[in-house]
Amino acid sequence: MTSRLHVINEEKIFSNNLSSQLNQWQLSNSGFNYNVLSVFGSQSTGKSTLLNKLFGTSFDVMDESQRRQTTKGIWMCKALDIPLLVMDVEGTDGRERGEDQDFERKSALFSLAASSVLLINMWEHQVGLYQGANMGLLKTVMEVNFSMFIANSNSDNTEKPPKTLLLFIIRDHLAITPLDNLRTTLTNDIENIWNSVSKPENLTEANLSDYFDLDFVTLPHKVLQPEEFDQQTLRIRNNYFSDKDSKEFALKPEYHRKIPADGLSHYLETIWDKVQNNKDLDVPTQQELLAQYRCDEIASETLKIFHNRIISVKKPVEIGKFVPELGKVMRDAEKEALEMFDDIAFRYAKPVYDKKREELVDSIRTTLSPLYISQVRNLHKKAIDNFKKELHTRLKSDSYDFSNVVKESSQHHIETFVEQANEITLQGTDWSYIETLEQLKLDIDTVSAECRSEELLKLIKQLDRTIQKEAGEFVEVCLNHPDTDMWDKVLGRFNALLDRSKTSYNMKASKLNSTQKEIDATTGSLLRRAWISLRNKIEEQCSEAILLFRLRSIFEDKFRYDNKGIPRVWRPSDDIELIYTDAKEHTLQLLKLYRSIQPQDEEKVFSYPQLDDTVQDIIRVSDEEESYNYEESLQVLGEAKEAQLAARFKKDADAIYVEAKRSVVSSISKIPLWFYVALLVLGWNELWAILSNPIYLTLSLLGLVTAYFVYTLNLGGPISTILVTVGKEVNRIIVEKMVNLQAETRDTAPTGTDKNSDTLNADTNS
Repeated sequence: MTSRLHVINEEKIFSNNLSSQLNQWQLSNSGFNYNVLSVFGSQSTGKSTLLNKLFGTSFDVMDESQRRQTTKGIWMCKALDIPLLVMDVEGTDGRERGEDQDFERKSALFSLAASSVLLINMWEHQVGLYQGANMGLLKTVMEVNFSMFIANSNSDNTEKPPKTLLLFIIRDHLAITPLDNLRTTLTNDIENIWNSVSKPENLTEANLSDYFDLDFVTLPHKVLQPEEFDQQTLRIRNNYFSDKDSKEFALKPEYHRKIPADGLSHYLETIWDKVQNNKDLDVPTQQELLAQYRCDEIASETLKIFHNRIISVKKPVEIGKFVPELGKVMRDAEKEALEMFDDIAFRYAKPVYDKKREELVDSIRTTLSPLYISQVRNLHKKAIDNFKKELHTRLKSDSYDFSNVVKESSQHHIETFVEQANEITLQGTDWSYIETLEQLKLDIDTVSAECRSEELLKLIKQLDRTIQKEAGEFVEVCLNHPDTDMWDKVLGRFNALLDRSKTSYNMKASKLNSTQKEIDATTGSLLRRAWISLRNKIEEQCSEAILLFRLRSIFEDKFRYDNKGIPRVWRPSDDIELIYTDAKEHTLQLLKLYRSIQPQDEEKVFSYPQLDDTVQDIIRVSDEEESYNYEESLQVLGEAKEAQLAARFKKDADAIYVEAKRSVVSSISKIPLWFYVALLVLGWNELWAILSNPIYLTLSLLGLVTAYFVYTLNLGGPISTILVTVGKEVNRIIVEKMVNLQAETRDTAPTGTDKNSDTLNADTNS
């Protein structure tokens, strides 16, 4: 074991023998080839024993039978076989110093500033504690270290000061709690301490990892597991301090303070003087520390109960559900929490109590603030939903004033929102719902505008249906009797219908409190829809089947009837070709009228309102309106369709002409006179039998009368066609019946094999 030096005694005096001691340890000429390590922890936790085990030093250890302070001040010793100076620092929270905690803070700050590696020695059961794990002391030390050494270093040059490794050695680890969990807890505690440290303005964004590295290692119980304890200390020595190739090696160059060994004595003495004269280490008394600890503890328990109290309303509010009792729950929970804190914490130091109470109030209201914001949003959503429902319900009545309905409903729901928002606003907070209220007013105006647009759209659709019905009637009438002013009639009646519809629409739209701009925009939509409806009806009436039937009817009226409307009975003297040609040409000329919508009177031309962006901002425009081409809609029949219709019509007209010609040919066919004389002579007996028999006579007369009318009305062709058709159908039915009968006979007849079997049996019997 190497000799040791009392670097700083219990009277806070720095030793003058450090330089000579470094010579004895043969480190004065080492340059940068050395490191400094310190240990930090509570008194009587085995720090000196640990250092002796790890580094072969000769620090005094505690007599466990007496349990009293062993290390006083700061001692230094060189590690065995390692160029490492080890400082054994007086433990914290010692009963010998009582409430005088000045030295333990200064010694801890000195160790942190001077050392490359700071061992933090603690028991496993201290992990997660604040005072028990010396987190309060560590916070004070880190804060002062930052302001004294790190901040000044950053202001002097652009390079960051060297890092310090905080190596946590967790004693008496029973392996019940995994090291990873302990690491996570301690890391969170250190990061919380770092975040709470006051920093200069230029270093407010500094991270813990910029100045400190953290590592963690565990040790088994020294008494209960002595062999495991020795094995683990040996492993720590080898991996962390001896083997430079180990990934856990702790004495890295980035931790070195860059002070040559021959100047170390003066450097450490300068640090101690600076620590001694620093006013920031004037820490509270033990009474205040106790008050801080207990108030934090009470506040923590109070917050747990507070969170349990509000958990029943927290989730519903967060998922968007309105909770009526939220205001009362928040006030009651806050009141109960503060009363619970006051009942216990008021006994401690008043300044600390007042400060911690303010912090508790801030914590409570920080927790409640998101609930308040969410509830205000829920109130906003509820108000909008209820406003929509009430608006739609009241607009279903037979008579209403849209302006009054909107005004009354919006005022009611805004007042309800304000009342409920005030109910959940806690006194003494800066919570405000004004922004949400303004947004609610804007949203109500938006909903009113949308509702007005919907009502206008309903009116438009209702009038559009009326226009469709009436237009369907007069379009069919006008197109069934084509002439040169056919489109004038259609558009004249259409414009008259539009005038009536616009008058009705303007009257109803004014009741919705619509602006003139909205009325103009929606009237344009009404006109566009009306034209589209009219055009659809025209398209329907100009379909190929209907138009072909109409052309044939016109042709037949012109061909089969004379100018007085009397049906023609074709005679050999009639000029059928001329009548046919006139009727056909007349009909084809009328077909040209269907090409496009072109009235003779230009005043009756429909003015199609154009669609622009301002209209779409006011009313929802259908896709058909948006993509509709008015100029194309004026074209009814294309050239190809017109040619196809003309060709089909000519075929039908030719068939009618041929039928007429056949009737004339059949009427002029004559039988010779001698045939009638021969028929009378040869058939006299049969004729007399008929004339003398009343039944035969009656049937004969009926046959003659029927034949006369058939001949007179030229019905021979139609009757012949009917008889041929009937004959064909009868023939088809007879053939079908015979085929079915043959199939049934084939199915029921015995097979050839069966016949052979029957013949064989008969031969055998005989």
